[in-house]
Amino acid sequence: MPPDERLVTEQFPRASQYHPEWVLANASGGANSLWLTEWLAAALDLRPGMRVLDLGCGRACSSVFLRREFGVQVWATDLWFSAAENSQRIRDSGVEEGVFPLHADARSLPFAPDFFDAITCIDAYPYFGSDDLYLNYLAQFVKPGGPIGIAGAGLVREIEDEVPEHLRAWWTQGLWAFHSAAWWKRHWERTGIVHVEVAEAMPDGWKRWLDWHRAVAPDNATEIEAIEADEGRFIGYVRVVGRRRGEAKLDEHCWPNTLRTLVPFQYTKKPLVRGRE
Repeated sequence: MPPDERLVTEQFPRASQYHPEWVLANASGGANSLWLTEWLAAALDLRPGMRVLDLGCGRACSSVFLRREFGVQVWATDLWFSAAENSQRIRDSGVEEGVFPLHADARSLPFAPDFFDAITCIDAYPYFGSDDLYLNYLAQFVKPGGPIGIAGAGLVREIEDEVPEHLRAWWTQGLWAFHSAAWWKRHWERTGIVHVEVAEAMPDGWKRWLDWHRAVAPDNATEIEAIEADEGRFIGYVRVVGRRRGEAKLDEHCWPNTLRTLVPFQYTKKPLVRGRE
């Protein structure tokens, strides 16, 4: 395939406009973050000026994409990748006025309640989000009625017993965090915190998975062979979008917030400018 045709697909026209060298050089995981971000954004109704938390952003390619394509303000937050490196990447991409890099743990976030209009998480949520209490913690940072959206590697259907034979050579302990869209829907909705609007697998997601690995890691024969053998029976990409219920009660004791202030909340609203009482 000619170099200019790499990573081009009609399925993701916005992402296909980005130079393959930039996408490959800044890869931070096992999926094309631009494809997943475009797919997720289609279900979020993002509008210019909205404040978005891009949680587990890796090398911030998804954050750059969100800013360029939708005009939102993005807090590019990650634990494993340097905020200093991401800051340089953001500047070089010309979006420093709207993308703000932070180094933070998803379990200890430095934001005020109700600060964000939307939360996105691309190919990272299973690392922390399968905890039964995590949604109760994360939901405080998005405004009531705002969406929380995740997209990434997962299962088309749950593996109930032993790992299928054709996946065993590739399977590691970390992959037990993979779940189906139906599993995530139940995991979220039973809390009453969000109403799940979208929960689905990507059509032919396993083929996009193969396309990506053949481009970014062609020597990874074990994973490529596993996905080829699976043909979408178990492995693929999933997306889930839940909207925070305004009436849902969040329980403070359900998550140890190590950044919680010691002084009780005691703000009283007063007139800001004379003559406007």
